Amino acid sequence: MSVLPLSEILDRLKPDFLAAAAMRVADSAIVFGSSEYAMALRAAAKARGVDVREGEQPAPGLELTRAAVLVGFVDRPEGPTVLLTQRTAHLSDHGGQISFPGGRMEEHDADVVAAALREAEEEVGLAPSSVTVAGALEDHGTVSGYRVTPVIGVIAPPLALKLDAFEVAEAFEVPFAFIRDPANRLIERVVRGDAVREIYTYPYEGRRIWGFTARILARVADIVNDAER
Repeated sequence: MSVLPLSEILDRLKPDFLAAAAMRVADSAIVFGSSEYAMALRAAAKARGVDVREGEQPAPGLELTRAAVLVGFVDRPEGPTVLLTQRTAHLSDHGGQISFPGGRMEEHDADVVAAALREAEEEVGLAPSSVTVAGALEDHGTVSGYRVTPVIGVIAPPLALKLDAFEVAEAFEVPFAFIRDPANRLIERVVRGDAVREIYTYPYEGRRIWGFTARILARVADIVNDAER
């Protein structure tokens, strides 16, 4: 699988940023604040004749807890990478799993972008000023009860990370060319009660990237690869 420059990756993702913004608005998502991202949502809604409702109460029927993660691309000379973390083993939620920096939205977060950047700063010490937000993909539900927005950002190296030792055991980068290669994406069957689910996994340097994180990585890879056809 060839190494794509980061600019090409972002160009291929742009149509999905706009489509995802329209989906969030059409799905009765509430737009908060006056950030550039919130204004882009309003513009996308207006272009499609959708009314944007604003307020502090969840939209009717919205039962999942809102959350956001930062899918952070690092523009390395050898090719773009994606920043991931491994959660500490003692955590009750997803302990020991590999994830993106991110978490649930707080009341003071202006929007999902603000939430993703705040969580990234809290978890790995990534200054918001070092991240250029490119856009966001469609929301994804999780079995743990979250509605998560993947925020795509570009992180300027060098990375001066400071990990929250309580939550984060380590931070590492995965080459996006590795994620793009279909040969590296495996499908596993997981039994939960009477249900059997198929999940994506990426074995990488002795690590097992799976679950929601693998699903989002696969989604990004599919968008980029499909644009090449």
